[in-house]
Amino acid sequence: MSELIYALSGPLKIFLLLVVPIWLVLHYRAKRYLDQGLDEQARQRLEQTLAQAEQLTERVATLERLLDQEVPKWRQP
Repeated sequence: MSELIYALSGPLKIFLLLVVPIWLVLHYRAKRYLDQGLDEQARQRLEQTLAQAEQLTERVATLERLLDQEVPKWRQP
């Protein structure tokens, strides 16, 4: 049993001294970045993308209406 503890003590020390501090720093940095929310530029891009998505949805609906009138069976495989 003492050999197992001795064998695991080295990797455990490395993990505790190197991996855990880096992990904590990266974790809290990412958390702080997410808590800030969107900046103004990102918010404008998001609004533009949403507006563009709405326009595309309207275009698809219009195309579907036109196809329904001109080619009634276009939806069938």
